[in-house]
Amino acid sequence: MKTKTQNAKPETQRCPWCGTDPLYTRYHDEEWARPITDNIGLYERMCLEGFQAGLSWITILKKRENFRTAFAGFDYEKVAHFTKADVERLLQNDGIIRHRGKIEATIHNARHIPLLIEEFGSLHRYFLKFKPENTKMPRISQDIPAKTAESEELSKDLRRRGFKFVGPTTLYALMQATGLVNDHLESCTLRNLVEEERRHAMLV
Repeated sequence: MKTKTQNAKPETQRCPWCGTDPLYTRYHDEEWARPITDNIGLYERMCLEGFQAGLSWITILKKRENFRTAFAGFDYEKVAHFTKADVERLLQNDGIIRHRGKIEATIHNARHIPLLIEEFGSLHRYFLKFKPENTKMPRISQDIPAKTAESEELSKDLRRRGFKFVGPTTLYALMQATGLVNDHLESCTLRNLVEEERRHAMLV
């Protein structure tokens, strides 16, 4: 007969950055580094990573639903039609980050998204151009860079195309969040599962 201990599932080992907050751990377990390939999903992550600059990610997660409501579910075709009056309205919305530059960049970038899609077929195909060919599994947190040569190239290219709030550190965070890289630590239970999902999405 198996004992209760033998029947118990192994405890999930997580990357230390997510701590113990249930919202944070759920994001780590269910979203971070999982492949995102749809245009709206990628535009949303681009915007949220931009809003996160200078702040903690948990702050963004707590306001995420408010962001979605404020920015029309991150439907870039709708956001592209936001006006100066919408900017002023959003600056009064205490449910989001009330930063004029970031709000205006979100609207401005929405108008450039269709140009990328027209040229490359999808945002996903565009971002794939900057996926690192080989990435080493991070063993400890100190192994994870703040930015890479690829994120610098992506930043340079997006800026050339007119995008705003797309610095290399912000874009490396985007690459981490959307599965272009897998920075779950070697000790993290999710590492191999995420890698398998990336393989199915042809990101490996």
